[in-house]
Amino acid sequence: MTDGPKPRLGDVWRYPYLWKREQSAGNTEGVKNRPCALALLKRSENGLSQIMLVPITTKPQDKNPYAVEVPEIEKKRAGLDMTLRLWVVTQEYNVDIVERSYYFEPHAQLGSFSMSFVKQVQAKMIEAVKARKSLSVLRQ
Repeated sequence: MTDGPKPRLGDVWRYPYLWKREQSAGNTEGVKNRPCALALLKRSENGLSQIMLVPITTKPQDKNPYAVEVPEIEKKRAGLDMTLRLWVVTQEYNVDIVERSYYFEPHAQLGSFSMSFVKQVQAKMIEAVKARKSLSVLRQ
């Protein structure tokens, strides 16, 4: 990781999110940088920060029970485009190790979601896991 702010719970970063379908097609990098929210943070036994990042998309998710639409105030807090409808997709996530990652550039942080919105996102992630609809991509 380069010098700069360390990712924290609720932060929104530009990140080369690797969709599960892209990984299944043999890709090792996401097609583009997109806003992603840091939804969970865990310290491993060796002191490294393991994070789960969920993608934010403009693709309508009205039929996705595991997506959370981003309210106006949260778009503003997170530095997202106020003119677009945006959703956090919670049934899919990338796992990354902050201290080993090349993806957290100093100017890639856009803003942060409030903790109350992060809790909504986490609740949907838990629902997806319980329904066995959760997909992850481990980045190391």
